[in-house]
Amino acid sequence: MAKTIAVPAWFYQHGDADFALDVPEEAFGGWKKATLDLSLDHTAVVVMHAWDAGASPDQFSGWWRVVPYIVRANAIMETVFPPLLEAVRQSPMPLFHVVAGGDYYTQLPGYERAVELAPRMESSVEKISPDPTLQAMLDYKREHGYPRPHNVPDIERGFARIDFGPQAHPQGDEGVAENGPQLYGLCRAHNITHLIYMGFAINWCLLLSPGGMAEMTYQYGVTCSAFRQATAAVENKASAREQWCKELALWRVALAFGFVYDVDDFLAALKADGSATGTAQP
Repeated sequence: MAKTIAVPAWFYQHGDADFALDVPEEAFGGWKKATLDLSLDHTAVVVMHAWDAGASPDQFSGWWRVVPYIVRANAIMETVFPPLLEAVRQSPMPLFHVVAGGDYYTQLPGYERAVELAPRMESSVEKISPDPTLQAMLDYKREHGYPRPHNVPDIERGFARIDFGPQAHPQGDEGVAENGPQLYGLCRAHNITHLIYMGFAINWCLLLSPGGMAEMTYQYGVTCSAFRQATAAVENKASAREQWCKELALWRVALAFGFVYDVDDFLAALKADGSATGTAQP
């Protein structure tokens, strides 16, 4: 029998629409919370793209100008990551890391293990290149939209020395994957069916980058959830104050993928079980 703990989990009741209303979706049940069993034997926590992007805007100002969620990410790594990662490491659950950019992880034993465990994949198809007209459109977008030329040097400097955030560095032989096949290999080796993600950003990398939720769900059949307090989102001018992009991404996780967990609920469940101790910052 698998070892389980009871953890409150958020899901979204997407229904039933009432077409007598001006806006039928306003009849949806919305966010619901239920205490459900979580298998410690078949669940792993994934830290994804938790990078050291500098301690202040002065270090890589152009990068921070177009990725200002770094401020929120740094605060989360300083306050939420330490007790959460400590608790996971004290528990029976594996801790995996998904990485990208540079070679800061290639000498780690957990990465070497992930490479060995990854299934042999067929050669990838040749990507379609943009035609000249489309390329001109994309060049215009990069110049006037994102990232804009004056920010590029700082972005390149930042990625040239990219590394794990100080609170997110792998320990021992914790699995380190740079893509879906490697993360799948780690899941198979540990008999993992459920991944709970933390890291940055919930509406970008965690959903769509290699080793993210979409790939792991649709390509490999792994259920993917997220910790609400352990991630931030890419926000826009209209959403940033209330972090609506984060809220929409969490809704998408709860509806299309797995569940959303509050860190303190998760820590309390581990503590009650005797698997770990610690509390998260608000």
